[in-house]
Amino acid sequence: MNSIAGNIAGVRERIKMACTCTGRDIAEVKLLLATKTVSIPDIQEALSCGIGLVGENKVQELAAKQPLLKQEGASFHFIGHLQTNKVKDVLKYADCIQSVDRLDLAKKLHERLCFENRTMDIMLQVNTSAEATKFGVHPGALADFAKQVAVFDTLKVKGLMTIGLFDAEQARVRNCFRTLRVLKERLQQYNLPGFDMQELSMGMSNDLETAIDEGATIIRVGTAIFGKRIYPDSYYWNEQQ
Repeated sequence: MNSIAGNIAGVRERIKMACTCTGRDIAEVKLLLATKTVSIPDIQEALSCGIGLVGENKVQELAAKQPLLKQEGASFHFIGHLQTNKVKDVLKYADCIQSVDRLDLAKKLHERLCFENRTMDIMLQVNTSAEATKFGVHPGALADFAKQVAVFDTLKVKGLMTIGLFDAEQARVRNCFRTLRVLKERLQQYNLPGFDMQELSMGMSNDLETAIDEGATIIRVGTAIFGKRIYPDSYYWNEQQ
């Protein structure tokens, strides 16, 4: 089946099989629609299949789509690199920011949230692949960064996010996901204020089974649902472009 609904059914079956193989409860794994460049009607069709999470890479697209889709009842996650000058805009539309990766960004978010007298769910992005083309905290610096973020009581840290290697052998991809899981387990031991640390956002169309095997709770899927884009995933996730 080539329809969006059919593709979603296929992805759900892959998630089910992966959970069965690893002995995990399928309820532990949430499917997030990665909707960069995807049209409103196609997103609406996907949401009608019962998916409750939408992820956008660009603030401009988030701002354009969220007002038209909020009646669908979805939760909107920002999953791309966030510039500090876009903080005010992203806070208007996002329910969670998965890509907090540096102290100046965390501080700007906190200051704006204080002004608005509210809080925001976030995740800390980790560069587990050691690629210069990807943003994220170095794994060795995560503990110190987390302790600094814990000072900002407006930021509610729900877990960690990473982008695995593209077009690599599964052993190397698995290492990225395993690294994130181990980092999460270590951070949980600190019992930092404002840290819930239940989520691991990792895995996409090509490697979701490996991610689930390593403990993913949020799978970000675009291509396998909406079809191939003009450019490969590495183009859309190359944050230095």
